[in-house]
Amino acid sequence: MATLLGDWRRGGSRRGAADLAAAVELLVLDGQLPVGTRLPAERELADALGVSRTLVAAALDRLRADGLVASRRGAGSWIAAARDAGSVPVPERGADLIDLARAAPPAAAGIGAAVDVARRALTAELAGHGYTAQGLADLRARIAERYRARGLPTTPDQVLVTNGAHHGFALALRAFTGPGDRVLVEQPCYPNTPEAIRAAHAQPVPAPVDPVEGWDLPGIEAALRQAAPRLAYLDVDFHNPTGLRLDAEGRERLGAALARSRTPVVVDETVAELDLEGDPVAGPPPLAAFAGDWAITVGSAAKSHWGGLRLGWIRAAEEVVDRILASRYSIDLGSPVLEQLVLAELLTDPEPLLARRRTEVRELRDVLVSSVRTHLPDWTFRVPEGGLSLWCRLPEPMSTRLGVAAASHGVLVAPGPRFAIRGGFERWLRLPFAQRADRLDEAVRRLAVAAASVRPSGAANALDVPVT
Repeated sequence: MATLLGDWRRGGSRRGAADLAAAVELLVLDGQLPVGTRLPAERELADALGVSRTLVAAALDRLRADGLVASRRGAGSWIAAARDAGSVPVPERGADLIDLARAAPPAAAGIGAAVDVARRALTAELAGHGYTAQGLADLRARIAERYRARGLPTTPDQVLVTNGAHHGFALALRAFTGPGDRVLVEQPCYPNTPEAIRAAHAQPVPAPVDPVEGWDLPGIEAALRQAAPRLAYLDVDFHNPTGLRLDAEGRERLGAALARSRTPVVVDETVAELDLEGDPVAGPPPLAAFAGDWAITVGSAAKSHWGGLRLGWIRAAEEVVDRILASRYSIDLGSPVLEQLVLAELLTDPEPLLARRRTEVRELRDVLVSSVRTHLPDWTFRVPEGGLSLWCRLPEPMSTRLGVAAASHGVLVAPGPRFAIRGGFERWLRLPFAQRADRLDEAVRRLAVAAASVRPSGAANALDVPVT
């Protein structure tokens, strides 16, 4: 806690309790102290900070009055809630609206040709009933082949075709969790993840991901021991929204911890193919290579090919595939045949299309990076090596206010709190690079105007650092 707070006094201010309360609030808004985090005892924190217990008690009183901290005699104090800044209004859609809320690029070149081939192949399928609960054999074989190329031995029987990666996660939740069960999930995370967990009547347990340092592996190991989650959800290949990728050493440690605690883990590889600085085949092996039968890997064609295909897959041990398949029948009876034929054709020789896709996305990333550096120089971010978005640190906690102002300027963005389990990240904003280059630059110009409108005149931040 003392390390997170750092130099919390404001320029030598003597308003100790107010400064400490403000520093804790900022940690909550930034998502570094998730809701439910238990705080140290007053005396313990006072000793660590080198201040009086009276000062700490006064700061906690302020936080309790604001509803950010709750306390109970004998149980201590914990983070209760981040301020709810409300939702961002969605403007009327039109040609002038630039949508930066979705990290979804247009279709990759080659989809139309694959549809023509699939249409001819469809003739042979029309004699059958068309229900393919596990997926077409040819498609499963080609997905398995791609996993083998990345260093993960896989057979077609270990693959289940789904209606997207998120659908695969929902099926895993249905098969492995029940009401009240805990699910370990990264913070920040893809917004639909905690919503899916709550829809399954389970409880998300946050595991913070630092935008610079990455995954807190000791913290995850402790959470696996203490919270005993029934399932975990991890996005270690160009994490959404930070763009970070866990290295092989980290995957080995994480896989061992999951296996040791016997915790099934859903590994989201939605953007694993969008390695913008190298070849995915030469990158770190999939997490499943280290977690073994405890890993349920979900993938998708949405980012690498096109979201309109609405196809994804699960890769897991055969008995796990059978278990998920058994639970699927109460939801749907399989994925569309024509789309599966299209994706099977695209994966016949996948590398030419994927290489072009990576080049296109890399160029768009570089355009967005340059534009933000030019028009919003006090925003800081780490240039991601893959994925589809920048995770930008704002000069002050204003993400939701900026989202409202941006909407009035014709730019739709997802504010930082959308990526939190229960509030926070008001100092962060995700900017996808999934639009044409000219649209990206225009969106940033509009954001700069919107940002100026929500900041006090002449506002500056002494903690700003050069964009890297």
